[in-house]
Formats: sequence, C-alpha cells, structure tokens
Amino acid sequence: MDNLVKPISRLFHPVHLISPGIYHYQAPQSDPRNYRLHLRIEEDGLGVLLVNAATVLHLNQTAAEYAYYFVQNLSPDQVAGQMSKRYRVDPGKARQDYESVTGRILTLIETPDLDPVTFLDFDRQHPYSGKISAPYRLDCAITYRLPEGTDKEAAPTKHVDRELTTAEWQSILDKVWQVGVPHIIFTGGEPTLREDLPDLIAYAESLGQVSGLLTDGLRLADDAYLELLLQTGLDHLMIDFQPDRELAWKALENVRLADIFDAVHLTLTPENAPDMPELLSKLAEKRVQALSLTTSEVGLSGDLARLRDLAASLQMELIWDLPVPYSALNPVSLEVQDQKLPEGAGRAWLYVEPDGDVLPMQGGNRLLGNLLKDPWERVWQSA
Repeated sequence: MDNLVKPISRLFHPVHLISPGIYHYQAPQSDPRNYRLHLRIEEDGLGVLLVNAATVLHLNQTAAEYAYYFVQNLSPDQVAGQMSKRYRVDPGKARQDYESVTGRILTLIETPDLDPVTFLDFDRQHPYSGKISAPYRLDCAITYRLPEGTDKEAAPTKHVDRELTTAEWQSILDKVWQVGVPHIIFTGGEPTLREDLPDLIAYAESLGQVSGLLTDGLRLADDAYLELLLQTGLDHLMIDFQPDRELAWKALENVRLADIFDAVHLTLTPENAPDMPELLSKLAEKRVQALSLTTSEVGLSGDLARLRDLAASLQMELIWDLPVPYSALNPVSLEVQDQKLPEGAGRAWLYVEPDGDVLPMQGGNRLLGNLLKDPWERVWQSA
C-alpha cells in the first residue's frame, strides 16, 4: 500500500514557488535589440517585470514563472522540461505557453511609445491583489513651488519643512530600488522648476527604474528642454493641460512629435464644463491618446461620466490612478478626515512630499514616516 500511496501523494504535493527576489538580464552586445529586464517575484508567486526600464508588466503566477525562465535565458526545450516536471503538463503545451509569453515580451521590447504599465497574464490577475513586498510605484513631489502668478495657497507648502537636496532624493531612490520599487513619478507643485529634475530622472534611469513626469507642460514648449528630459531616460509624462495658454498647445505639439508615452489631464469645473466636449474633440484631432479627467465638484459627477464616455468614443485611453500636480485647478485638500482611499493607494503606490514625508496618497492625511530618516521597513509596515 505504501508503494501506491507515495506516487499518488506526489501528484497532489504543492509545487514550490520561484524564490522571491529581484532577477536581472542584460542582452549581449551581439543582440541588436540591446534590451534589459528586471523581474520582481513576490512571496505568493506574482511578478512585476520591467522591460528596458520603460514598461512595467504585472504578471500572474504562471506568467511570472515563465518570465523567470526567460530572464534566466533558458531555451524553450529546457522550460518545457521544467514545467512538465513541476506541473505534470504536456511538454508541448508548456513550450507553446512559454513561447506565447516570451513572444509578447519581445513585442513590447521592439515597440516604441508604450503605455508605461501593462498587465500580461493568462488568467486575468487583479492588479493590486496578493501580498506584495513593496509598492509598485512611488509618487515623488519634489517641490510644491508653483510658477509665478499662481495663487500661493494652491500648494500645501505649509505642510513641509523644506525641499530635499538632489543627493537626498537620490538616496531615497536608492532605498526604494533596493526593496524593488520599479516605477517613479516626479510631480509637484511644478517639478520643472527644480533645475535638478533632469539629474533625478537620469539617476532613476541608471538604477533601472521606470520614470514618469507630471507637469503643467509649459517648459516643454522649449524644444531643447524637452529633448534634455528625453535624453535623461524619461519614459512617460502627463501634462496638466491649460487650454487657454498658447504655450500649452505648443508644448503638446512638441510632446506628440516625441517618442514617448504621454497623457493629458483636465480638471472639470463649473466654468469650463460647457466647453469640455469641444476641447476633447480638439485633443483627439491632435492625436492625444490618453486622458485623465477629475473634478472636485460633486455636482459635476454626471458631466464627468459623460465626458469619460466621450473620451472612450474618441478612442482615448482613460488614466485613473495617477496623482496630479498641485495647482490652482487641482488644490487637493489635506484636511479631509473621512477621505476614502482609491484602490491601490497606500499599497500599490505611496506619495512622498518635498521633505521626504510619506503619505498613502496625494492629499492623504496619515503620515507613514519619512523616507530620509526612517528605515524602509518601518514606513512599509505603517502603510
């Protein structure tokens, strides 16, 4: 009987997951695609894959395991043998699945101007489910300064002691990269007012992080400045668009000609609501493909829903989970006590103020710690 029970029990023995951690692959110089991959495996087997420090792929357990073998540079035959032994599946089916996953990854490698965050899996994996070792993204408000002529009360400068230096921000990027945070968003205030913004983007790129920028976009009307940001390794940007500014339209034109994923943010107000449908149509004519729409006016929720439907009909992708720069149009209140956290806040992403204080989200009122002063473990445990 024992000789019969042991083989049967092996059929139901749980498969050991890939060891959690960070794995890296750099294509050899002989490969003209010259790509690099960073894979983060979680304790529950889910994964996050960075492709060329430009696109973040969220993977379910099966896809994460295939990505692990891809990063380990195993051949399809080797992977088919591994998967056949581990899961008792047909080697031919395992090989087919592996080639499907790696084929999609290679397509992303060879495709420019990508959405910075992509979900790649077999069975749809909820993006923020499962136990994770660190957030997927850090939103860094590197300054609360605003352009001249802007209402000073529009940004919560009274809530921060000072702005961190370049070296201090770099130390924070180091700290979060070491625990596996793959995606950095630089925001404000107006982040382009900091002259070291290109240096910070370049530093994130040197670590291997995906970097994005949220800005009013006005400095991007300067061709040389936009090119500087692109050369540092900036992967995507969102413009807090001001349609009444000629400079904003010039900046949008420059960005649309660049090889970068871009989006436009608009804040719906009672004053601009009647003009919004026409504005969306004009943006679609300019080939804007991604749009973020918000409002702080409860009475405009119906208008907001209709505008989102219009954006979808114009084939604009709707961006819903990025913060927006503090400005006269986007003064997020820090004093709301019963504020409901959006899905993912304090878990999939955290928000860092100009002095290093960490909040669950932009406008949050719960202090989790300070990334310059506190160990990462204490901040993450608080989150």
